Amino acid sequence: MSGQTTLGLESTSREIDARGGHLRFWPAFLPLDEADRFFEGLWRGLEWSRHFVHIAGRRIPSPRLSAWYGVEGARYRYSGQTYEPLPMVPLLARLRRVVEETVGSPFNSVLANAYRDGSDSMGWHSDDEKELGRQPVIASVSLGATRRFRMKHRSARIDPIELDLTHGSLLVMDEDTQTNWRHAIPKTKREVGPRLNLTFRRILDLDRVE
Repeated sequence: MSGQTTLGLESTSREIDARGGHLRFWPAFLPLDEADRFFEGLWRGLEWSRHFVHIAGRRIPSPRLSAWYGVEGARYRYSGQTYEPLPMVPLLARLRRVVEETVGSPFNSVLANAYRDGSDSMGWHSDDEKELGRQPVIASVSLGATRRFRMKHRSARIDPIELDLTHGSLLVMDEDTQTNWRHAIPKTKREVGPRLNLTFRRILDLDRVE
């Protein structure tokens, strides 16, 4: 891979109507060959593990593999657990720079999720942990198999949002999206290959994160 990654086939985003939120989507953020290189390198190169989550008082294994990377002190609390960041590897750091240039926001951490097949999933949730602040910017890069991304409003009776997250795409959620919307990657019975999702975030006030 060259020293500088191109910004992609589609350099401008399109807005997605989300009442009480704000979404931008780049369907072809990375050129195909760059997306392939990132997928292959990160699938092999990250330290994947299967975490446990707490649901309705039960501790159950997460239906996907994950890894948390970031700067020193960027701890992240999720579903009753605190995750210490692994040092950002060069390939992740390179992708982070490209995302930052495009989105116009700085990021100091990334949650990586690996979906091995259609039975791996992400349940309904919002990225509203206090470490992320009141209006977090979440930049989500998808690599590998296309999966359906679903969003539903917390209170308004409006149609849910559905979006196919394709190989090399970028979805940005900001403003009040995490306050007003929940999102998920549901299981599918379709035969799908492996997929990586990299959600870049900024942990605020690192000195005060316990």
